[in-house]
Amino acid sequence: MNVVRRTPGAAAATLESAGVPPVLARLYASRGIVSPALLDLALRALPDFTGLLGIDRAAERLACAIARAERIVIVADYDADGATACAVGVRGLRALGADVDFLVPNRFEFGYGLTPEIVAVAAQKRPALLITVDNGIASLDGVAAAAALGIDVLVTDHHLPGAALPIPAIIVNPNQPGCTFASKNIAGVGVMFYVLCALRARLRASGALPARGGPSLAALLDLVALGTIADVVPLDHVNRILVRQGLDRMRAGNASAGVAAVFDAAGRDIRDACVGDLGYAVGPRLNAAGRLADMSLGIRCLLADDAGEARALATELDRLNRERRDVEASMQEDAEALVAAMGPIADHAWSLCLHQPQWHQGVIGIVASRLKDRYHRPTLIFAQGQNGELRGSGRSIDGFHLRDAIDLVAKRAPGTVLRFGGHAFAAGLSIVPEAFAAFAAAFETVARELLESSGLQRQLDSDGELAPGEITPELCVALRDDVWGRSFPPPAFDGVFDVLAQRSVGAGHAKLELGRGGERCEAIAFRQPLPLPPRIRAVYRPELNRWNGSARVQLVILDCHAA
Repeated sequence: MNVVRRTPGAAAATLESAGVPPVLARLYASRGIVSPALLDLALRALPDFTGLLGIDRAAERLACAIARAERIVIVADYDADGATACAVGVRGLRALGADVDFLVPNRFEFGYGLTPEIVAVAAQKRPALLITVDNGIASLDGVAAAAALGIDVLVTDHHLPGAALPIPAIIVNPNQPGCTFASKNIAGVGVMFYVLCALRARLRASGALPARGGPSLAALLDLVALGTIADVVPLDHVNRILVRQGLDRMRAGNASAGVAAVFDAAGRDIRDACVGDLGYAVGPRLNAAGRLADMSLGIRCLLADDAGEARALATELDRLNRERRDVEASMQEDAEALVAAMGPIADHAWSLCLHQPQWHQGVIGIVASRLKDRYHRPTLIFAQGQNGELRGSGRSIDGFHLRDAIDLVAKRAPGTVLRFGGHAFAAGLSIVPEAFAAFAAAFETVARELLESSGLQRQLDSDGELAPGEITPELCVALRDDVWGRSFPPPAFDGVFDVLAQRSVGAGHAKLELGRGGERCEAIAFRQPLPLPPRIRAVYRPELNRWNGSARVQLVILDCHAA
């Protein structure tokens, strides 16, 4: 176990002097919080929409569409970010007086983004304006096809652009060249939310709405929070505000009927909503529709106002999620066998690039994530796509920009990669089937060029030891209720404990009683073989274990070894 302790730095004292409890001050300071202002997660702390390049043109075009009663069609992506962005767009635009409909490409028939084929489908709805959400920045051919039909396009996206931008689209994307917006990390749903804020301001300025009137866009923040967490974007200050505000609405009973129904289907209490619920319970159920069926099911759930309708749709999402788990388990077993057949991974592979003909295209991203976590290697998983091509989904590790790596392979082996896009840590692509072996070899070469051997060693980050008396229910509540995620990781601590009692529970989990000095506490170590030595060094997270109406502190052991 390679444990690396975070260092709080001098800012911890500044935060303490502002009234932040000492443990939290250390945690925040080690995550780059240098002033109390960065802990202000109120809506007033959000940067103004005017920093987004193209947003004035977007608001003007939308205002014209509303004034002229033009039909608007939103073209969504088929993941949770795309689904929530679509629901935010439909709800917000309708509340502002627009005639709006949506469609979402079936990933198995049309693939990703605004393709010419999707434009043809959308044209049947006779729109004057198409809005892409969580996609579109790479849709050069699709935008051109829409223009040829006399249909305007507004691209709202957050993905990294390629060498060329779609023309003649209006583009709102914090990552496009020339955009100076304070956050480069907002998800697609965050971009759409900001577009609505700009539109409402435009309608107020024109007199179409009262100066301080119109719908409350804060009502959409539960959806914004869900999409932001589900897309695993870095939680900078802007994203932490959006997520906190959405969680506060959920806890106060102000979530939309669809979000509340998915919480209920997942067996989670929305009154105690936390980031973990969004990332591990609600988000996966929403994603299951796009992975195995049609994401329009998830979008309809998020748009439902009737509790009964929302409940029925959420129940179907839950069924699909159970089916997804079964498919995933089978695929992961296959993938593990392929890796095992290679021999000791440390001896030969700096990356993983795997394919089996029977694998399900909708689940490859999850399997890539699981293998990346287990082997700490950039991982690409491929399945059979339409038109004979192979479609891949990848996940990466620190120090290896996945999209740029695929771009480098595409340049070195022209004609191998048909399409690609994504981020530093996640990307998708299509390749020529007969080129799979050559692509895998080239990807491995790039991994060896860009990664240091030390980057292949998994490490556990720790926030150090908790002093006697610091492991309290109050700390557990504070940690649970805060906003943690990528680039603002959930806290973990380490320390030496005596193992006072141990027994096996569930499917191979270890239930422990630990002692440290005069303190005793319960602990759980998932998938941990017994027996453990009498004294261990453990990396852990303190949580409240609620059972039969009571709540007790429990340490969740992330890793441990003999001390």
